[in-house]
Amino acid sequence: MIRILLADDQALIRSGIRSLLDAEDDIEVVAEAADGQQAVTLAVEHRPDIALMDIQMPVLDGLEATRQIVADERLAGVRVVILTNFGLDEHIFRALRAGASGFLLKDTEPAELLQALRVVTRGDSLLSPAVTRRLISEFVARPPDALAAAGMESLTNREREVVALVAHGLSNDEIAEAMVLSPTTAKTHVSRAMIKLGARDRAQLVVFAFQAGLVIPRTAG
Repeated sequence: MIRILLADDQALIRSGIRSLLDAEDDIEVVAEAADGQQAVTLAVEHRPDIALMDIQMPVLDGLEATRQIVADERLAGVRVVILTNFGLDEHIFRALRAGASGFLLKDTEPAELLQALRVVTRGDSLLSPAVTRRLISEFVARPPDALAAAGMESLTNREREVVALVAHGLSNDEIAEAMVLSPTTAKTHVSRAMIKLGARDRAQLVVFAFQAGLVIPRTAG
């Protein structure tokens, strides 16, 4: 059962999403929050698998709530997925840096939202190709971060190759196919890279890859 904390300041939005989620046999909404501070408090109380978080909320916005949840060692098992009306690059970057495991717009199709929650529960990051392209464009304009680049030096060549494919949005199965590996081996390489880099999840692994200059758009070269 996937346990969900739903955080949005609009009751009508929460009601609609809850109706969608409650219809699924493997998903349960365990709590609802009307502001970011409530979201943090309820996350501690209920320890959900996923906090589905709006950005613009009173008292504490969704990005700060995300930072607090990610920073709390008691909530290490909680993944935050941002669900918002705002698709601005600035919000995508801030959400991922805050530690969000995914980013969705509220015009996402219901079936895509349900699939997204299952993807994040499996430990994959939720980054659409459009979001990935924005990230690449943003980070390629900056010099590589020295700390992130040094961290990449701790990886084997195979692990760096795997991280680059993760940064391009490939799943473990797709990585296995691209590198002619078994899915289990691909997953092992991803897990080892995350451990070495101290990445909480695949979304953070993606950000590290961009910061280190590991991923370069094809159009740049």
